Amino acid sequence: MSPAKERFFAIVNPAAGGGKSGKLAGPELARLREKGLHIDVIASTGPGHALQLARESYTQGYRKFLAVGGDGTAHEILNGVFANNRPAERISLGFIPLGTGNSFLRDFTDQGAEASLDALLANRTRAVDLIRLTHARGEIFSFNILSVGFTADVGALSNRIFKPLGHLGYLFGVFVSVVQLKRRAFVLRSDDEPEWDTRRSLFLTFNNSKFTGGTMLIAPHADPSDGLIEFVRWGPIGRLGLLRMLPKLYDGTHIRHPLASRKAVKHVEFKIPVPVDVLIDGEIFSLECKSLDVIPSAVDIYI
Repeated sequence: MSPAKERFFAIVNPAAGGGKSGKLAGPELARLREKGLHIDVIASTGPGHALQLARESYTQGYRKFLAVGGDGTAHEILNGVFANNRPAERISLGFIPLGTGNSFLRDFTDQGAEASLDALLANRTRAVDLIRLTHARGEIFSFNILSVGFTADVGALSNRIFKPLGHLGYLFGVFVSVVQLKRRAFVLRSDDEPEWDTRRSLFLTFNNSKFTGGTMLIAPHADPSDGLIEFVRWGPIGRLGLLRMLPKLYDGTHIRHPLASRKAVKHVEFKIPVPVDVLIDGEIFSLECKSLDVIPSAVDIYI
């Protein structure tokens, strides 16, 4: 057996959490080493670097990964291993959640970093699904959420202008997006539906887990281990109605609104002829979307 297989490959995003990750990563990793974990560490230097590091480390024999940062760091690690080259051997991924959102772990615990460290020390994992987006230029894998419409508009604004403000910046992004409100048709059909859905919508989200934006309970029925994509659709609500509804996004009761709908699906096909902003695990991509599929029990998560 390759010696690397028994070691963790930790990728630190020092910029995550407004720089918090860079300051706290060393002490957190030291705690794990003191408890007997064997960890090799490298820091990413910018967007896309963690993806490259994960790809290279997998070819070197590593099968245990640690995302030290936010959901974006974990997203890059998974895509480094999975994109365009399905892994021949199973990988496991642990978190030291030092980013702004860390939405994914909220499905499992409200203890954050402590729960992650406990799982790593106990060697406790859970198999979770991934969602694969096929687009005009390739594939992207998601462990948390893919979304188009209002949610992607908020994410684009928050990342571009307000990211240094953390959760407050996300709220600023929400209110600016309300002012600039767009309601568009994202033509699609799911599973065996014969007809295309051409209705306008506020947003569409395709969820592997329940939370996004840190504490927003966008998909209360999602289960990251059920082999299904939780598809939440919101119809074209007006500005005042949206403002009244926004607080309900944080407790999941928004799903009861007459303009909301949800269903669990395995495959989604898009007919959108131009690139659109897509929110994927907290990051924004401009993509010409083709289809979504779920990959059941694709990766083991320490939780």
